[in-house]
Amino acid sequence: MARTRSTPSQDLDSPAQRDQLPVVAIVGRPNAGKSTFFNRLSHNRKAVVHATPGVTRDRNFVRATWRGRQFVLVDTGGIDPTETAGVVGRVQHQTQLAIDEADALIFLFDGREGLNPADTQAVDLLRRSRKPVLFAVNKLDSQKHATLVSDFFSLGIAPLYPISAAHGLGIGDLLDGLTQGWERDTPPPEQAADTALPVAIIGRPNVGKSSLLNRLVGFERSIVDATPGTTRDAVDSLIDWHGRSIRLVDTAGVRRRPRIHEQIEQSSVLIALRAIERAEVCLLVIDAEQGMTDQDARLIHYAWDRGRAVALVVNKWDLAPPDRKNPARYEDGLRRQFAVTLPLPIVFVSALTGTRVTSLLPLIERVSEAHATHLPTVQLNRCLKEWTERTPPPSYRGKTPRFFYTTQVSAKPPVIAIYTSAPQAIPRDYTRYLENQLRARFPLTGTPVRLSFRTRRKERKTTPA
Repeated sequence: MARTRSTPSQDLDSPAQRDQLPVVAIVGRPNAGKSTFFNRLSHNRKAVVHATPGVTRDRNFVRATWRGRQFVLVDTGGIDPTETAGVVGRVQHQTQLAIDEADALIFLFDGREGLNPADTQAVDLLRRSRKPVLFAVNKLDSQKHATLVSDFFSLGIAPLYPISAAHGLGIGDLLDGLTQGWERDTPPPEQAADTALPVAIIGRPNVGKSSLLNRLVGFERSIVDATPGTTRDAVDSLIDWHGRSIRLVDTAGVRRRPRIHEQIEQSSVLIALRAIERAEVCLLVIDAEQGMTDQDARLIHYAWDRGRAVALVVNKWDLAPPDRKNPARYEDGLRRQFAVTLPLPIVFVSALTGTRVTSLLPLIERVSEAHATHLPTVQLNRCLKEWTERTPPPSYRGKTPRFFYTTQVSAKPPVIAIYTSAPQAIPRDYTRYLENQLRARFPLTGTPVRLSFRTRRKERKTTPA
């Protein structure tokens, strides 16, 4: 079975960032198995895979190595020269961009379906690109399917590689053919860690997440359409802001569970939730006209409970109703309606016009710094003494719990250990009081803070807040 080595798609989001490695685009008609092939070589389920044609809509990138030769692999939407309108047309545009940027192409046929007239047109299109193309007949999952490859000889292309992306059959021969003549890379040192700040753009479908990403990146990285659910994969883009790399991840819209009918959409939502898991900062985008929903509030808490920094982005502010177009009043209404007591920064933008979109980058930096902050122990202890003397905790079994000292034990998010005579005696209200005092004294906007009450004994029990 073919094995490649891959790394996350760092530094792979524009031609200038990919010019150090050969770029190989996987193309083919919808449902030919391109995303399955991509996932096999990238060793992670970054692209949604489903039997319905047209699942992949945006481009995905990954760096891979085969027999010491590195290259960038690009997954694309299905190519169909007969379709040019609407979302399908935009998918074709993204695929054409991938072809234009690629150094070599791998075209996958669907061996189970057999030769299709659209295949012939696509082959002619690729021949006109004057780029090296390798043709592979996919879905030949067993020996009995091997004869299906003969249908494609009429196209006059050679060699023709029979493969099964699902089972890894024949992929080694295909990659040997791809990299033949390439210079072998010198054994690279261990890959440097990806230092880019991961930021997930999350929210319900059609609130403008992809438009926001495209505005920040500066070119069309995600497909934008008025149809909810246009984005299905998690799409990464890398930008540089004042010398700091920020990785923006546009995700599929997350709907309420009863409205998630398609298995495709369920897979997309899982990918979106995984993007939250690997992010440090989450931007929850809502539509200014529609306002915030219960699902938005649940999504905020999902990210917050997992220790992610969160900021709320009210998009389409140019379309907000006149009676609500006052940021302070709008924010107050949100907090009262949904009891959003979390200390989230809120910014009002328009991805369409670009209004205040640039304010998102300093906002991301601010909440990221809060998320990664390390509070000085001396200052923490001085504050703890002040706060507990001013407002002591309620008594427990006739005694007032004593506080000994405090220190920060980890970051992202900040976790503060507080050593006390009775960890189990600290009620939730008092924990909230201490957290509010911390937030009033230190710049902690947008990040969760965990207070962990502990005893000084060796066999201490920990009571996290």
